[in-house]
Amino acid sequence: MKHRSVPAFFCLTLWLGSMLSSISSTLAAADPILAAVPAPQTASWWAERHTHTVTRIQQGAVDLLFIGDSITQGWEEDGRRVWDTFYGRRRAVNLGFNSDQTDNVLWRLQHGEIDGITPKLAIVMIGTNNATVREDPPEHTAAGIHAILATLRTRLPQTKILLLAVFPRGQSANDQLRRVNQAVNERVRAFADQRHVFFLDLGPHFLDKGGRLSENVMPDALHPNERGYRLWAEGMEDLVKTLMNES
Repeated sequence: MKHRSVPAFFCLTLWLGSMLSSISSTLAAADPILAAVPAPQTASWWAERHTHTVTRIQQGAVDLLFIGDSITQGWEEDGRRVWDTFYGRRRAVNLGFNSDQTDNVLWRLQHGEIDGITPKLAIVMIGTNNATVREDPPEHTAAGIHAILATLRTRLPQTKILLLAVFPRGQSANDQLRRVNQAVNERVRAFADQRHVFFLDLGPHFLDKGGRLSENVMPDALHPNERGYRLWAEGMEDLVKTLMNES
């Protein structure tokens, strides 16, 4: 009998299924995983930003996506000059929305924000709001991040994904919310297959040797200032070049 190769889509389905099963096995069957259930925010500004974003996506010419929450949206504010320097020529689109949790990102991705485009790279950094708004346990936040990756891999099969560790927060290394984010990061780093999904932890770039988060980088111990955005951009630039196949 002649050997037949396994279709790529079938392999993708197996990968997504096995990863989701691995996460689900760690959760109690009765626990609702709201972090992985698509849901919009209800604020009017959020709906307006989503509509504006979809309009931009429909124009095409998108090579690079940034997907996340207010930390990512901040590229349009404190990070604007850094964005122009590193991404102005790269046909980049900012899909960062203030206060978003993983389920809000999922909803956006399923309602037009990645339709009809084929970016070279999608950079994902999400999850810190899950720890505060709904106080999701790390395994639930990880499940939500996995659902985002699965959506991107299914809808944008030719796009590479750079999954960033959730940034450190809180001034002290013992900050409770920072420790929750670290627990999320320990789980999601396993989602990288080094072929389609890549993982990068930029946390050390923002911290001193004692693990303290300086006000000179993140004044509110959560959101970067211009210096913080520069550290972000510089910290991943070599990998971004590689993943976008730039010389």
